[in-house]
This record gives sequence, C-alpha cells and structure tokens, in this order.
Amino acid sequence: MTQTSEQGLSPELRLAQGALSGLRQDLFHDAFAYRPLPAMATDGPFTRRLPRRMRDRLGWTPHVVVAACAFLVFLIGAAEAEGAAPPVLALYSSGPALIVLLTLVRPVLAFWASLASTPFLGILGDLGGGLLWAPNSFAAHLVVLTVVAARTRPRAAFWMWLLTGGYAVLTGVFLQSGGRGDAAPLLFCAALSLLVVTVLQVRRQAAREVTAQQSVTAVERSRRTLLEERTTIARELHDVVAHHMSVVAIQAEAAPYRVENPPPELEQAFVTIRENAVAALTELRRVLGVVRAEGYEAPDAPQPTLADLDGLVANVREAGLDVAKTVTGAVRELPQGVELSAYRIVQEALSNVLRHAPGAEAKVEVGHVLGGLGLRVVNGPARGLVKPSPGAGHGITGMRERVGMLNGEMTAEETGDGGYAVTVFIPVARTESAE
Repeated sequence: MTQTSEQGLSPELRLAQGALSGLRQDLFHDAFAYRPLPAMATDGPFTRRLPRRMRDRLGWTPHVVVAACAFLVFLIGAAEAEGAAPPVLALYSSGPALIVLLTLVRPVLAFWASLASTPFLGILGDLGGGLLWAPNSFAAHLVVLTVVAARTRPRAAFWMWLLTGGYAVLTGVFLQSGGRGDAAPLLFCAALSLLVVTVLQVRRQAAREVTAQQSVTAVERSRRTLLEERTTIARELHDVVAHHMSVVAIQAEAAPYRVENPPPELEQAFVTIRENAVAALTELRRVLGVVRAEGYEAPDAPQPTLADLDGLVANVREAGLDVAKTVTGAVRELPQGVELSAYRIVQEALSNVLRHAPGAEAKVEVGHVLGGLGLRVVNGPARGLVKPSPGAGHGITGMRERVGMLNGEMTAEETGDGGYAVTVFIPVARTESAE
C-alpha cells in the first residue's frame, strides 16, 4: 500500500505535480505577456567611473547585442536562400531574425515561436539541405534560448532544453525524410549556453542574497550594539539612582526625630515618603535583574566621577598614550549621573585613540561653564600600525547614547591634520548641581 501524504498524494506524485507546476508557471503562464528588456545596470566597479552620458548608453548594451545577433541570423538566412523566390527569401531570412528581436519584448512567446517555426523553415524549399534545423533556425534558436534563460529563472532553462529535445525528436520522426539528424549538435550547444547562463544567474542571485543578508546583519548588529550600550548605561545609573533613593528613605525616617512634638500629619507624610522610597528601591533592583547580563557582578567600588579623571589619564599614559588634561572654568560638583557619563565618555574616547591611533598625542579638555559641562578629546594622526578592530563604531554609539540621555550635544569628526576630535556639551542647570 502506497503511503500517502495529508493531501492524499504520494511523495512521487507531489514531486511531479510541483515540477509540472513550475513548467506551467515559467513557460505557460502569461506566455504572451509584454516584458520589455530593461536597461543594464551601470553601477559596477568599472562602469561607474565612466562619464554619465557614456554610462547611459552602456545601459542599452543587451539590446544592441540582441539586435546584432538578429542581424547575423538574417545574413545567414539570406546567404542560404540566395537565388530563391522573393517571398521565400523574405520569409526564410527574416522570420528567425524577427523571432530573435521578439525576445526583447515577449521572451516566452519568442521561445514558442522559434520552436514552432523550425520545421516549416527547415523544409521550406528544401533550403536547409535536408536538415530539420536550418542554419539560420539553428542560430536563432540558440540565441532565443540564451536570451530567454537570462531573463527568467534558472529552472526555465532546463525546461526549455528538455522541450527542445523532445520537440526535435518528434519532428524528426514525423517530418524529416532522408535528412541528416541535427538535433544532437543543437542540444549540445544549447546545453553549454544554458549552463553558462544558469551559472551566471545563480551566482548573481547568490551575490544579491549575500548583499541583502549583509545589510540585514549590519542593521541587526547596530541594533544589538545600541541595546548593549543602553543596558550598560542602565546598570551603571542604577547605583546612582539607588544612592539617591536610599538617602531619601534615610532622611524621611530621621526627619521626625529632628522636630520636637511633630504633628501626626507630618509623621505620616514622612512615613509615606519612606515607604515610597523603599518601594522604588525594590523596583530598581528588579529592573537591574532584567538588564543584568549573564555573569554580571555589581562593582565593589563606587561609580567613577570627574574627580577620577587624573587616575584614568595616568593609566592611559602607562599604556603608551601621550595625553594631556586641561580643566577650565569654576569647578563645581555636578549630578552623579552627569559626572559618571562624562567620565565614561572621556574613557571611551581615550580607548578609541589607543585602538585606532597608536602613537598619537591626545588632549582632554574639561570646561565648566555656566550652562553645563563641556568635554573635548582630540588626538593627532596615528604614528604606528593601525590594526583592524571588529568593534569599530561601537564606542561612538555608546557616547552618543549617554549624551542623548542627558539632552546634550555631541560631534565626532576627523580633524584637518588627520586626527580625530570628540566634542560634547552636557547642559546642567544651576539647580541641578549637587550641593
């Protein structure tokens, strides 16, 4: 008993049905459809260097090639029919040439027309010398197969070759009398031509898929990098926010003891404040549990601030980077989130100098102004061998996320001498400065 699928068909029948469906879709569905040959793309590595006018003309190269093949087929037919009656000469020489030109607008129809006209042209006045495939029909059908295969999907090439072979056998049996069999040379030449076209098509399609996949991968990598940077920022700011909430809870609990005989309403208000602060701390811990990466351990030391920049600069100097630090303006204590982000921005900028500009000199400028905090990290051109870095661009993304979180502005661009400069301004209102 044959095992059937859920649709009631055996695997063999389903395979045959799929094959016939492909044949119908490729060579029967909309066989008379108008499909003009588009202009060739001229954005290749060689063509895009040419002048625009020349590139526009090169786009019509496929049309010119097909027209030249049609003219060659016409010349072959005219030479074979030399001395024949004018109607025979016109039909024998121009018929295959017109079919070749038909591939420019209706490719599938051109294939069927070439196939159907072959026996009639072959026996027309016995001009083919007993051959079923007359020389001009032979050449025309090869051109038609090649052009149609190039304009359709690869499996259509197999179907056209198979139909050509079957058609040649049938017409040779029923229509050819005493002539030499010429189906084998045609099928051999057609197989070579279709094989080349199919390989080129498959390779081109694979290149397009690889390019598309690379674009998708680049987008996904960018999104993943962005999420990783935001997660890192969230983990770091958790300690800052948790510190403030802890201070609020402690002060709310101690406030009633600093006032003699506080009214019950005031005591209840402080109790409510403390309860809300403790609840907020609990929720912060849950959020940290969500954003914490696997194997993440909370840092033992407090989060760094701008006061720790001297230690950072010293460490970078020990790593071989000549860096100078300059602080301008009236130094004041800033909100912890601002101080932490400013430290991380300088840290990442110096890391980029070490990674991408070995041997260069760097300057770190910190400016305390009335409206906020200004940072500038600039380096000269690299003096050593720059090794490729797989994470290039991730540091800039992280810095932009930190600056954007604080409603600041940032520019990262090359300098005129071949170096690089990162400039940041973080707005800080006077009321936001830490007491």
